Amino acid sequence: MRTLDHKLLRDIGSSRGQIVAIALMVACGVALFVAMLTTYQSLERSQRAYYDAARFAEVFAHATRAPRSLGPRIAAIPGIDALQMRVVADVSLDVPGRDEPATGRLVSIPERSRPPLNDLFVREGRYLQPADRTQVLVSEAFADANGLRVGSTIGAVINGRRQRLHVVGIALSPEYVYAIRGVADIWPDSARFGIIWMGEQALSAAFDMKGAFNDLAVTLTPGIDTQTVIERIDALLARYGGLGAYDRTDQPSHRYLSSELSELRVSVVMVPAIFLGIAVFLLHLLLSRQVGTQRAQIAVLKAFGYANAVIGLHYVLFGLLIVAIGAVLGIGAGLWSGWKLTHYYAVFFHFPILRYHAGIELLAATVMLVILAGVAGSLSGVRAAVMLPPAEAMRPQPPARFRPSIIERIGFRRVLSVPTRVVVRNLERAPLKALLSCTGLALGVATLVVGRSTYDALDLMLTHQFYAAEREDAVVAFDRTLPLRARWELGRLPGIIRVEPFRAVAVRLRSGHHSRRVVLIGLEDDASLRRIVDLRGRVSRPPRNGLLLTGKLAQVLGVTPGDRITLEVLEAAKPTMAARVVATVDEPIGTTAYMELGALDRLLREGPTISGAYVAADARDRNVLNAALKRLPAVAHVAFREQTIENFRSTIAEVLAISTTLLITFASVIAFGIVYNTARIALAERGRELAVMRILGFTRGEITLVLLGEQAVLTGAAIPAGLALGYAISLSLSVAYSSELYRIPATVSRATGAFALLVIAGAAFVSAFLVRRQLDSLDLVAALKIGE
Repeated sequence: MRTLDHKLLRDIGSSRGQIVAIALMVACGVALFVAMLTTYQSLERSQRAYYDAARFAEVFAHATRAPRSLGPRIAAIPGIDALQMRVVADVSLDVPGRDEPATGRLVSIPERSRPPLNDLFVREGRYLQPADRTQVLVSEAFADANGLRVGSTIGAVINGRRQRLHVVGIALSPEYVYAIRGVADIWPDSARFGIIWMGEQALSAAFDMKGAFNDLAVTLTPGIDTQTVIERIDALLARYGGLGAYDRTDQPSHRYLSSELSELRVSVVMVPAIFLGIAVFLLHLLLSRQVGTQRAQIAVLKAFGYANAVIGLHYVLFGLLIVAIGAVLGIGAGLWSGWKLTHYYAVFFHFPILRYHAGIELLAATVMLVILAGVAGSLSGVRAAVMLPPAEAMRPQPPARFRPSIIERIGFRRVLSVPTRVVVRNLERAPLKALLSCTGLALGVATLVVGRSTYDALDLMLTHQFYAAEREDAVVAFDRTLPLRARWELGRLPGIIRVEPFRAVAVRLRSGHHSRRVVLIGLEDDASLRRIVDLRGRVSRPPRNGLLLTGKLAQVLGVTPGDRITLEVLEAAKPTMAARVVATVDEPIGTTAYMELGALDRLLREGPTISGAYVAADARDRNVLNAALKRLPAVAHVAFREQTIENFRSTIAEVLAISTTLLITFASVIAFGIVYNTARIALAERGRELAVMRILGFTRGEITLVLLGEQAVLTGAAIPAGLALGYAISLSLSVAYSSELYRIPATVSRATGAFALLVIAGAAFVSAFLVRRQLDSLDLVAALKIGE
């Protein structure tokens, strides 16, 4: 074994505590990188494979009632590869064992063949047979949530008539990987919304749609201009109540899945970069100060003929060995975490097969990342070792010049003890070193703040959405628009205390070359159950003479208050007009436009109509109210607020909580590693000085105060700086994660600040205990040896 190899092993042994701490920090960064990248790759591969196998459509369109004879003309549009004409309708369901009504989306499929597009994956049971018109396939999530199996029966109100449906199979569809009703919904509600596939002939007959369709899906030939095809489809469907065709990017399920994948891509880059950056910073401190304490050894090596490149490589290997240990631990932890996270995503992203994928390219990327981190952290130490002249290195570092500190000179000398004066003078004579140590500690606080701030954001979103904005007990949606008098009929139901109607209309907003398909919601001017509230709690009223847009929608369209945009209604008479943006509101969820209910009626050129109502109800009459709502054929959907909150907590919040828990755990490890490394480096640098103080008569308690007092001052200064830095990083992550579906607000609660303070204080206490044990066993003779 070479001399430098022996030295490397000795260095590892003497710095094993610091090496373990830095290796754990590298492991945290690598684990996050591996977990998030493998989760992203697994979801993306599953999405691509499923879409290809099921022939997922690329353009979708809806109409009121179009003849099937229109099919050949649609198929003749240049660029269309295949098409599927269907009947789709939402109906009220009576599910055994469930008190409140559920909503089923009936989708027609051929009885004698598989669908040409959006094919089904039958998980359990069989496909439809022509003999029985009451047989149906049910979506897997809905079946699991309601305990439905092959052979179960459910009741449905189909076109005003009650009918029993027999479940013959449990299926999945690429259209409903993320099963929500439409663009107005955010969270999946598998217990109360499901997809039901029914024979084409049976469903067409039930809705008087024989020889007609109201839903269209098409695929395109590669390289074709999608917008041109959409315009041609709209032209053909216009006279049949066409609601405006749209491409896959606006398809609700695909839109949400793509948004989640985009956020994972951001996480793969930003979050591990923060953790690995801190590890590189600490490796830089360790090697830089190690070179300072090994000046004589470097001089001897150079005197014996060791080239600068060999000595530099020695210190690079030292850094690479540390990150290699972290990489091994991190890859193992990351693979396990990625596997768990991927399968938690299966709670609301439903694929036939969701395989966890971790390919060789991932390992290669991880190894390359670790090598870069190790080299980057070693550069400063290597440069110092290489640039150090042998003659200069043989001499010990000149002693520091001590003089009274500024605090002493302004009159506090008498009130400061000798150890305290030493602490103050050390900080003043090496301000750069103190700044670097303080920066490292501040980064530790910042990682804790960033890790836990996600909980704060979730709490803020939950409080805003379900307690400030949506204060109703339930939302009742109708299967079609009804006259305004329906509100009074709804108000006569048992347990109803207050009813506030709303109108929801599908529209397309255009500004220049920007356009978005959104829901325009009409609310009463004095509405109190459903309010328009920003994140600061400020309430806005729906405008009578223009539009109020969510801030994200205004940003996407590139408009500000006072600008005029084009509003194209996608239902009823389909008027197109110019509208003025009156104001914007900073809502964290969705992209929505608002208008006063009466003004929306005038805009649509129709009498007072409503799509549903927000209601306040007496909880004691819940069962009676549910039974009454089930008997109303016009009621398509009922959502109670507490059920929606519970659904949010059990799906989206649970997955975010898992990833956040991983982040907090890793942040805590890093925070401890930073505090411990800072204390150990200080001990290594000050060993001789502390030994001299012991020989001069200072007690162990006094030299402990000198060493740990300095660390306490640095930690105290780092906490407010770390809190501010953590908020700044949370803000940047909030901007990076911002999407049209939801925006995670940047917020740091007092609880998060207290949590960061407690973890740092705990880490400082444990580190102080370990360092004090080493001070107690300090070898005074060895510490005083110098190479003079």
